[in-house]
Amino acid sequence: MIEIKTVEKPDERRDFPRGHLEAVHLTGLDFAVATFEPGWRWSESVAPIAGTESCQVHHNGYVVQGRLRVRMDDGAESEVGPGDVFVVPPGHDAWVVGDEAVIAYDFAGGMAQEYAKAKG
Repeated sequence: MIEIKTVEKPDERRDFPRGHLEAVHLTGLDFAVATFEPGWRWSESVAPIAGTESCQVHHNGYVVQGRLRVRMDDGAESEVGPGDVFVVPPGHDAWVVGDEAVIAYDFAGGMAQEYAKAKG
């Protein structure tokens, strides 16, 4: 059976300080579009919701717009920007670089399922 959904009509939207996530859920695929405004930082905007010191979600993603810096718990850092495809394992912080909003697509499923949801 073919399933088709549009990100213009997401199944759910999660708002958090300086950003939001829109998700569509299909059989075998949870897809998220994340928007992070300038000044957004995971440890400030999402950590209080997630209840963890660093992001514990695995990301398979693609950056559409803006630049995002990622620091792993072990101190390794990298930056992603438009056109970059990335894999980031659990255990990281991230923040917007510059004054342009970041728009990223996440194919991992974990983001669409768990990201910025209160634990409970």
